[in-house]
Amino acid sequence: MAKEENMSANQVEFAVFCIENVALKLGITGDEAYQMLTKDNHILDEYIISNYEILHTQDKEYIVNDIIGCMEECGVLT
Repeated sequence: MAKEENMSANQVEFAVFCIENVALKLGITGDEAYQMLTKDNHILDEYIISNYEILHTQDKEYIVNDIIGCMEECGVLT
């Protein structure tokens, strides 16, 4: 079974929240942000969803900046 099929409704909602807010911060569409978090890497699954229990307790600014930092470390953003 694919990992996405095991996600709770809260995790799905959190993933959408992250994608949309990263997109806003970067000035891109949600679809572009989703592609950046999934294409050629697994940031969405292996970082955002895997760390849901910790990340969802933080404020929006921290979450967005943390994800963007992860994107930079993975070479998605330069």
